[in-house]
Amino acid sequence: MRIYQEENKLVIAQGKSAVWVEPWGRNSIRVRMTAEPKMDQNDWALTEKPERIEPEISFEEIDVTDPWYRGEEWSKYHQKGIQATLKNGKITVKVSHEGWLSFYNQRGELLTEEYWRNRNRINRYCVPLRVDARELKPIQGTNDYELTARFEAFDDEMIFGMGQYQEKHMNKKGAVLELAHRNSQASVPFFVSSRGYGFFWNNPAIGTATFGTNKTEWYARSSRKLDYFITAGDTPAEIEEQYSLATGRTPMMPEYGLGYWQCKLRYRNQEELLAVAREHKRRGLPMDAIVIDFFHWTMQGDFKFEPLDWPDPEAMVKELKELGIETVVSVWPTIDERSENFGTMADQGYLVNADRGNQNHMTWMGNTVFYDATHPGAQRYVWERCKENYYKMGIRCFWLDEAEPEYGPYDFDNYRYYAGPALQCTNTYPVGYAKGFYDGLKEAGEKEILSLVRCAWAGSQKYGVLTWSGDIYSSFRSMREQLQAGLSMGMAGIPWWTSDIGGFLGGDIRDPEFQELLVRWFAWGAFCPVFRMHGERSPWHEREQEFRNGVRQLTSGQDNEVWSFGEDNYEILKKYLFIRERLRPYIRDCMKAAADTGAPVMRPLFYDFPEDKKSWEVEDSYMFGPDLLVSPVMEAGARERKIYLPEGADWTDAYTKEVYKGGRTVTVPAPLDVIPVMIRDGKDYGIYS
Repeated sequence: MRIYQEENKLVIAQGKSAVWVEPWGRNSIRVRMTAEPKMDQNDWALTEKPERIEPEISFEEIDVTDPWYRGEEWSKYHQKGIQATLKNGKITVKVSHEGWLSFYNQRGELLTEEYWRNRNRINRYCVPLRVDARELKPIQGTNDYELTARFEAFDDEMIFGMGQYQEKHMNKKGAVLELAHRNSQASVPFFVSSRGYGFFWNNPAIGTATFGTNKTEWYARSSRKLDYFITAGDTPAEIEEQYSLATGRTPMMPEYGLGYWQCKLRYRNQEELLAVAREHKRRGLPMDAIVIDFFHWTMQGDFKFEPLDWPDPEAMVKELKELGIETVVSVWPTIDERSENFGTMADQGYLVNADRGNQNHMTWMGNTVFYDATHPGAQRYVWERCKENYYKMGIRCFWLDEAEPEYGPYDFDNYRYYAGPALQCTNTYPVGYAKGFYDGLKEAGEKEILSLVRCAWAGSQKYGVLTWSGDIYSSFRSMREQLQAGLSMGMAGIPWWTSDIGGFLGGDIRDPEFQELLVRWFAWGAFCPVFRMHGERSPWHEREQEFRNGVRQLTSGQDNEVWSFGEDNYEILKKYLFIRERLRPYIRDCMKAAADTGAPVMRPLFYDFPEDKKSWEVEDSYMFGPDLLVSPVMEAGARERKIYLPEGADWTDAYTKEVYKGGRTVTVPAPLDVIPVMIRDGKDYGIYS
């Protein structure tokens, strides 16, 4: 083994294998490993050119004689070895004489280190298990490898981020997470550790991340290299800022994104949608965007309005703009084999291939194949169809659904992209999907770009992605899970996030229990990055199956407007529409901070109060920007709420106006029309005025 300096990086070389350890921006290190003669050049999410840094690199000769041989045989077996150190600001990496890595902060405190269980000469873990920290095992007969990376576990460590998973806990210590996208699951493999570092697994392959009590283990079923990024900081905010510099910052949120979005499954025609918008404005209610959901089209993959139901989209968009409402249109990546675009896209190689079996990927409402969002040509082709049929009519915001993509089934080993086998790169699909629209809109002259996308991976944020949490169930349990999902997405570097208010599946608008859930969720939605109503709303309208030109037409769920759930509830929902409007200047400032520094808009309490140890344990409240502590009511029938108030601030209950010192837990009233909000240090946002 050789350890040497090459330009500004350390290289650990042994046979064909090489490890690169190099600075990658302030206080940050990138580690790559290949078992091939040349390093794979894919940067994946680390596409932002880092600041050129000349680190402090040093080498030290040390005694590596096995203690078993000391004594009379000392001179015979006495050996020397070289260990190296690379220092980049607040992070230092030490390379042992045998090539394993450990990372320290500027105070010399251990952040994390690789997990080695080999019998070696001076490693304190001197056991003959033959378990290495880094493994690239060849997949026989291919140029691909099965990849495993292992790190030591620490009992005091808490782990936050990793994207969106449908589960209870925000702290991922003890969790096993699938590194794959599914409907309502978005794998974004960056986390912030309570030990003072952030870690990004820069690999879009299918795999798992295990945060065990005995070790942390990252696994990819098929890959070409090991690639990860680690950054150190004194606060979670500093860590997020450095990570977002490496993967890209979100743009500034367009003004229409700050207000209220109206949506349902689904407005069936132009007049139905306009009637809702007009009624909203007649009642004097704010609305910034309204969404035209799926199957408004002639055929999946045609990317255009069905002319019988949408006879004059240009006039519709014009009227909505005059009402101050942005039109949002659903796009699916599914191309029906009967679509006018199918033949061209197939001939050009713009569709995802199957390695075996039937080429169809989804058979819902037609036999369809997903277009290949990793292919630059396919990105442009789809955008050009949407530009011709939507953008030229005044539509500039798109709902990019099915962005995982939602294979049925999720047999990742069967799909192949322009970028490579799905096993190696499928998690980049939503990034390419959003990038195609972002690039197209930018080229068309748009300066404020936002796409509502049902998935994300690292780097999605720089393409104006607003992620929502997919087709979730209508229940208080689901609501609790969405809270941790939203906070985890924020800590994973995706600051624009929302959920379907009331849940998507199973909510009956006539059921009092669902009405209570919807009211509680709507109040919480007013304090989310984007405030958006949506849902299936059972039971669906009954209608015999209708076909046009051989295409089955889809029906719709029940009404989903704020006046649809009873007059008493309407008054509560109306109140939160205006609370959101009063908060618009504050939310605008939060969005600017996200664009400037990568700060999550909604974040755990410890983000703003890292010195308060108790704040790291709170999972049922969060900070909405720097000044508002929000505690959603997530239990049926609850009319009060316990809240932990972080130490280091005074807190005013926005509802009762009572002032509390931080560092304590209080119980506050939470009637049905109130979501408890605590305001920091005497500021006044007029929430319940």
